[in-house]
Amino acid sequence: MRLVILDNYDLASEWAAKYICNRIIQFKPGQDRYFTLGLPTGLPRNHPESYHSYMWNNFFKHIDIDPNNAHILDGNATDLQAECDAFEKKIKEAGGIDLFVGGIGPDGHIAFNEPGSSLVSRTRLKTLAMDTILANAKYFDGDLAKVPTMALTVGVGTVMDAREVMILITGAHKAFALYKAIEEGVNHMWTVSAFQQHPRTIFVCDEDATLELRVKTVKYFKGLMHVHNKLVDPLYSMKEGN
Repeated sequence: MRLVILDNYDLASEWAAKYICNRIIQFKPGQDRYFTLGLPTGLPRNHPESYHSYMWNNFFKHIDIDPNNAHILDGNATDLQAECDAFEKKIKEAGGIDLFVGGIGPDGHIAFNEPGSSLVSRTRLKTLAMDTILANAKYFDGDLAKVPTMALTVGVGTVMDAREVMILITGAHKAFALYKAIEEGVNHMWTVSAFQQHPRTIFVCDEDATLELRVKTVKYFKGLMHVHNKLVDPLYSMKEGN
């Protein structure tokens, strides 16, 4: 497990972006060779605050990607279980997820795998915890009545099957979750803790997120930054990668 500690949110975001870029380029994707990037999911695709809308507006429309290669769970599907099963099948047909990138909530949930979720769960419909509903109210003008109470999500087991997992954790409000994720044991009440058992997990955080960690833990991982920075420096380009 790697823990990469940067000074602030912007630097943590930049480091993560460079890492993802390098991983894709080093993979050398081509017409018949796909790099599968896994991401959390959420609301119905036509909702302005849905994950589908967010990803298209902030990522997909800015890069050279065939829309047919972007697969996002459809919360408006007639048969939600069939939608979830089909999503798992697509992942398998693509050869699995090469790199899963996600964040966590203050309660340590990954994707929408709320506290108490099975650590071997697959893609499914999940009831949202009140803390998650409250946290998302800001996207709905503070009106709790507008916040969805259920969402489709990849399962913990789905993410654990990825070849590599990157978790971004920033802010003092997520410090206790980071502590639970790496300094205590695996616990289904803190689903992010499951990734202690993944062979290739990398946590990327800012200083504020380390406030609950032991001093020696922070010192240890900061002492490895010269190694971690070699993962993003140099920053490769597609021309060099090919």
